[in-house]
Amino acid sequence: MKWILCLFICVLIGTVFACAPLRAAEELAWPGRPDLSGKRIVMIFASSNFRDEELKTPKKILEDCGAKVTLASSSLKPVRGMLGMMARADILLKDVKVEEYEGIIFVGGSGAREYFNDKTAHKICKGAVEKNKVLGAICIAPAILAHCGVLKAKRATVWKGEAKTLKAGGAIYTGKAVEVDGKIITADGPKAAGVFGQKIARALAQKKEE
Repeated sequence: MKWILCLFICVLIGTVFACAPLRAAEELAWPGRPDLSGKRIVMIFASSNFRDEELKTPKKILEDCGAKVTLASSSLKPVRGMLGMMARADILLKDVKVEEYEGIIFVGGSGAREYFNDKTAHKICKGAVEKNKVLGAICIAPAILAHCGVLKAKRATVWKGEAKTLKAGGAIYTGKAVEVDGKIITADGPKAAGVFGQKIARALAQKKEE
């Protein structure tokens, strides 16, 4: 029994030391976390098939920085993401008042196509630019911004299947994982969700200092 206990302790100690560098690396990847206390952000997702990571990851990053995140959609019913995550909007898309938020974020996933030609979504995008808000979109959602005309002459990225949509909308398509042009921040998909959230947090922090 003693040798089994010793073996267990050795494995446990080895695991702790093995995990330490990983935790340190994670902390180094997000140094100087900005303070977004008092900042309000609205995240807009589709009424079906939103991409889980693109909602969950940026939301957590922003909330960890102290921001208040409101969820909006075209429906108030519970929605299942493409990977099974359940989400429920706090408000309807039509009730989003741009002036009440410092940041507006469109979540991707195949369902985001419902906003490609949605007049309410377009009004929100245009209002965000006119009122100098931080405007973000990830995965195929940057196509919403392109359709409403706010990406003209702006550097932007998107899920590669919608690259032609950005170009048709006058954007300078870069193909990067995350692209920042002023207060417009775009990303190409779920793998970029973490950096996307951090870039938005940084942009909101800079706006706070202005």
